Amino acid sequence: MSMMARNVVTAVLFSIFISIIVIGITLFTFPPDNWSILLERTISGIPFILLLIMVPVLAGVVIGITTGWYWRQRFHWIDRQLDEVVKGQKLSNDEEPYKELDNIKQRIEQIQEKFMIQTEHAQRLATERANEREKSLQEVVVQERNRLARELHDSVSQQLFAASMMMSAINEANPPEDDAIKKQLLTVEKMIHQSQLEMRALLLHLRPVALKGKSLQKGVEELLIELTQKVPMEIDSNVESFEVAKGIEDQLFRILQESVSNTLRHAKATKLNVLLIERDDTIILRVIDNGIGFDVEQARASSYGLQNMRERAYEVGGTFKIISLPDQGTRLEVKVPRLNKEDERND
Repeated sequence: MSMMARNVVTAVLFSIFISIIVIGITLFTFPPDNWSILLERTISGIPFILLLIMVPVLAGVVIGITTGWYWRQRFHWIDRQLDEVVKGQKLSNDEEPYKELDNIKQRIEQIQEKFMIQTEHAQRLATERANEREKSLQEVVVQERNRLARELHDSVSQQLFAASMMMSAINEANPPEDDAIKKQLLTVEKMIHQSQLEMRALLLHLRPVALKGKSLQKGVEELLIELTQKVPMEIDSNVESFEVAKGIEDQLFRILQESVSNTLRHAKATKLNVLLIERDDTIILRVIDNGIGFDVEQARASSYGLQNMRERAYEVGGTFKIISLPDQGTRLEVKVPRLNKEDERND
């Protein structure tokens, strides 16, 4: 039952209750000589008994609708304020707020202030942890990752490339007459091409993911340039220039790498769009592809990559949203508020 309906029912029952008490006291104090006259009496053609029922009911309906509308307006105002807090937006300052809700508004402002302080603290901790990770990064791990990446690139990757070229030459220059064999050779060529994409995604993971003193924008541009050179995919980007704390830079770059790697390995996409901008003190990273998509709810519990990206976004007080439908591509969006510009990276 809605709030309006509850108010109307409550007001009607209360009006009937009060009317019964008043009528009962009146009749007990001034009892009529003939009780049957109450049943025969009419007012403007309406039986008196019916009026005794209709008047409190109508009065209750009017009072219930009035009070229901009154409180619904105030509850909607509270809901809008709480929604702005949940979304991390600044509270709207109404010119004439409801005076009876001043205390609630103050509590909401205090809650938002605590959220902002906690988010700022989380971002500061993320920046400190990023600096500590960069300083304490074990050189042996970096060297091993680089060694594996070089060996895979120089051996397996080159062999896959050679096999791909040979299969293309066979299928184009000297195709077999047997349709079944021809179909199998085309399938092998597609498998080799997919293996190349898997290898490039693997090499992307093996390389050190830290920005190493570069800005977020520079790291994103270099990553996309490398993808353009090595992957047969149309890549469109909009990367704006702005400064942001080191911790946020590191997490956003890692999220982008994970997203691009997933696109290369699973999406079978031909187009990739990357957006990195700042609007209203909010940093927005958006990655869109036109791949085969997937069931988000099914992948949410089993995909380590999605969970990892979501945790990275939450670590800097941001929001993480991914939308994907079969055969309609995937859209990933991360929004991170900028709260303390004095702590921006100065290097």
